Amino acid sequence: MEKTAELTMALMARPSVTPNDEGCQDLMIERLSPLGFEVERLRFGEVDNFWAQRGQDAPLVVFAGHTDVVPAGPGDMWDSDPFVPEIRDGYIYGRGAADMKASLAAFVVAIEEFIERHPQHNGSIGLLITSDEEGIATDGTVKVVDWLNRQGKKIDYCIVGEPSSVSAIGDTIKVGRRGSLNGILTVHGVQGHVAYPDLANNPIHAIAPILAELVAAEWDQGTADFPPTSFQISNIHGGTGADNVIPSTLEILFNFRYSPAVTTAELCQRVEASLRRHGIDYSLDWRRSGNPFLTSNGPLVEAISSAVQTQLGVEPKRATTGGTSDGRFIAPTGAQVVELGPINKTIHKANERVRLQDLPRLAQVYTKALELLLVEKD
Repeated sequence: MEKTAELTMALMARPSVTPNDEGCQDLMIERLSPLGFEVERLRFGEVDNFWAQRGQDAPLVVFAGHTDVVPAGPGDMWDSDPFVPEIRDGYIYGRGAADMKASLAAFVVAIEEFIERHPQHNGSIGLLITSDEEGIATDGTVKVVDWLNRQGKKIDYCIVGEPSSVSAIGDTIKVGRRGSLNGILTVHGVQGHVAYPDLANNPIHAIAPILAELVAAEWDQGTADFPPTSFQISNIHGGTGADNVIPSTLEILFNFRYSPAVTTAELCQRVEASLRRHGIDYSLDWRRSGNPFLTSNGPLVEAISSAVQTQLGVEPKRATTGGTSDGRFIAPTGAQVVELGPINKTIHKANERVRLQDLPRLAQVYTKALELLLVEKD
C-alpha cells in the first residue's frame, strides 16, 4: 500500500474521540524521531500535545494539526465500522479520514521525502500537534503556543492541515478565518397558566420580535477578503414540557461569525441595545472563541499556491469561509498561516471518507512547499 494511505489508516484505526489521542501521536513521533527531530511531549490537563523541531535556524516552517476527531454518532448511520478504516470504491472510509488524519499522514510522508532529498536544508521544520481541536480547545494549541512563546520560539510559516478543498484536492486554500462570538441569552418572565396570560409574562412572546429583528439585521458588508458577518441561533430552551404552562425563562444560544469590518464590542452593543429598547428582562453571557485572521499575501501563500499548481495542475482559490481552526491561536504570534487539506464534503458526517489517490498528491504538495520555502533557488 502507498505509504501515505498506510499511515492514514493506522491513525484512523485509533478511536481518538476528542480529547483523547489514543496513541496517534506516538505513531507520528516514531516516524519523526529518526529524522533528527527533537520532540517535546506537552500534556496540559487531560490533553496530549507534542512539539517537534528539526533545526534551529529561521525560517521556521510548521505543520499544525490535531489527532482528535468528533464522535462517530449512531453506528447504524455508517456502512462500516467508523473506527475500522475500509477501502471501497477508491476511498478510505472512517471517522477522521478527511478531518484530519490524512493530513497528519501527509505531513509525515512529506517531511520524510523532503529530508531524503535535502538533508542540509535551510531553516527549520516544526510540527505542532494537539488532541484538543474538536473539543473546547483550551488545553491544546493555545497552550502549546504559550509554551513556545516562553521558549522564545517564533513560527514564521504555518501550514494547517484542515480539510480546505471543496470539489478537488487543492482547489481551495484558506488564507484566514472569520471570528467567532457566542452568546447565551436568558430571557426572564413570569410563570403562569396559559389560560390566564394576564397573570404571567411569557418570555417567548417577549423575545420573538427581537429575534426576527436580529435575524434580518445587516451587521456589516464584509471586506474584500471576508464575507459579511452572519448571525445564527443554534439552540432554544424553554418551558416545563407541559402544554398549559407559560415558562418563567427562555434560554437562547447564538453565534456570530464575524468579519474584520465589525468588532465584538460593536456586536455586543447592538444586541444589548435591541434588548433594552424592547424592555426585555434578560441576562447575557458572551464568549469569544476566536478573532478573525488573514494572511493575504507573502512567501507562504505564494509557496502553497505554486506547489498546488505545480503538483496538481490546479490554481487554488483563496478563501476565509468555514468555521474556526487552531490557526486562530497561531496567527496572533505574527506567523503567516495557510490551511490546505483534503476535500471537506464528508467531514463530521457518517461515512466520512478521503479519496485514495489524493493522499500521495497532498504529501507531494507539502513537500514542494517545503522546497520553495527552505531550499535556495539556483
